[in-house]
Amino acid sequence: VILATDGDFNVGITSQRELQGFVERKRDQGIFLSVLGFGQGNYQDALMQSLAQNGNGVAAYIDTLSEAQKVLVDEATSTLFPIAKDVKIQVEFNPATVAEYRLIGYETRRLNREDFNNDAVDAGDVGAGHTVTALYEITPAGSDVRQIEDRRYAPTATRPEGRGSEYAFVRIRYKLPQEEDSRLITRPVTTGDVTTNDGETGFATAVAGFAQLLKGGRYTGDYDYDDVIELAQQTKGPDRFGYRTEFIQLVRKAKTAAAMQVR
Repeated sequence: VILATDGDFNVGITSQRELQGFVERKRDQGIFLSVLGFGQGNYQDALMQSLAQNGNGVAAYIDTLSEAQKVLVDEATSTLFPIAKDVKIQVEFNPATVAEYRLIGYETRRLNREDFNNDAVDAGDVGAGHTVTALYEITPAGSDVRQIEDRRYAPTATRPEGRGSEYAFVRIRYKLPQEEDSRLITRPVTTGDVTTNDGETGFATAVAGFAQLLKGGRYTGDYDYDDVIELAQQTKGPDRFGYRTEFIQLVRKAKTAAAMQVR
């Protein structure tokens, strides 16, 4: 089901808790819900995100014709045809090679460690052609820019036999759309996987940096809007539909607005 709405429900079920329960029951029957947001003023973004997450779908805000083209044409298969449900990703870092790490974003998607192996716990879904990107900021062991000192009573990090070249170990659980038991994929992330910023990784980093700045830049240091623009320009690639150029223009507007607030 694709619901197009401003999120201001005034007919039928209007309680957010009742709506969530209704969507979850339909999800368990194999009916997924994606939400397209329209309008301004009374638009309820938090509710739209909640309904889509509980409905094993996606949420998008349609404010321009190009955004409608992107969501309903270019990315239609990832919205309409889920190929995996309750997808969970767990990353365990190797203390011998990684001193600190921080997940950027996904505040509303985080699960407790014990929930990873619990198939009764709902998680995200992946559609055909859908790409999921998670960014971690890490500080290598031995670095002099660490922000957190060693714990007095923490065990000394040792280099596990045969695993000294590993940065992390990734576990992925997922269910096929018509199944209720999850399947497991595992893979180590080694020093051999390290690459320089390619187009996709670099542009994703620029977007994440922009989001961090909008949230107040608690961990961004002297990274600013100009750095975001420079990285995005370098990694935007062909940009067939102009979405990445549109992002760069958005960053410029945010920079101008921030400068006006300072004055």
